[in-house]
Amino acid sequence: MSENHAVDNTGAPATSGAVLRPGRAADPVPVAPESAINAAQRTAALQAEAEEDGRQDDSGHEAQPGALEDGEDSSSGSQDIEQALADSRQRKLRLMLRQCDRVLLMDFNLLAMSDWPDNYQMAAARRSRDLWVFSALLAASLFLSGLTGFVPAWMAGGGFGAFVIILLLGVPFVRRIYTSRPSYMDLVIRRQRMLRDARKHAQHLEGKDGLIWQCARMAEFNPVLRNTRFSELLQLSEQRVLPRYLTRREHVRLYLIYLLEAEKAYGKAQQAFFEGNQDAIDRGWQAVAAVPADRA
Repeated sequence: MSENHAVDNTGAPATSGAVLRPGRAADPVPVAPESAINAAQRTAALQAEAEEDGRQDDSGHEAQPGALEDGEDSSSGSQDIEQALADSRQRKLRLMLRQCDRVLLMDFNLLAMSDWPDNYQMAAARRSRDLWVFSALLAASLFLSGLTGFVPAWMAGGGFGAFVIILLLGVPFVRRIYTSRPSYMDLVIRRQRMLRDARKHAQHLEGKDGLIWQCARMAEFNPVLRNTRFSELLQLSEQRVLPRYLTRREHVRLYLIYLLEAEKAYGKAQQAFFEGNQDAIDRGWQAVAAVPADRA
């Protein structure tokens, strides 16, 4: 009994001498929603996960709008370039059509000169004229020989009568009674008149600024306009002196050929302008889709 008591007495001071000192707080342990004990801990865990997911979504959304904006900028830039090119193309075509629209006023029959007397008609009329002059000179010579007494008087009188008749046959009114063929002088006058009318028409087409040298810009729609045989005509047209140099039928025919080729090119350029205008309307480019100016 005494030993047990002694043991108890010695253990008491040791127990009473032990002191607990305060240390640092323990680190909080993250609690998963599934392992949470109560509703408060479960709610706090769910809010933490939601905030983390929100930060990840925000970072993803911040990167995505930047890429979209870059794509939109590139697409809008390409559309602006296409619109600018289409606008430049339409302006060029509109200028071509306005400068060369007078080619539509061309009178083909007047410039073609289909009633132009050919060389055979001119040769036949010249031969008839020479025969008429020879007959008149022969009759006049016979009459003059009779005055000198070289031939009998009745032959001189016959020569005088023949001379008068031949002279009357040379009068246009009398000549039309027995023949419908034009005389050499009529054919010459017809040629001069047709050439003069063609030159007046060319002067009307060329105007003050010239025509065919401006139509040369449409060579992309008709390569024939680049032919070297038209170079002299283009230079004269640019100098505004072309009509006065159309002195022969060959010159007028060459001018007519160029006008016909320019008319073909004008039709193709007009079709290209209408197609570009319709394409601009379909794309909503109101600035490009303009109405061409009225022809002069």
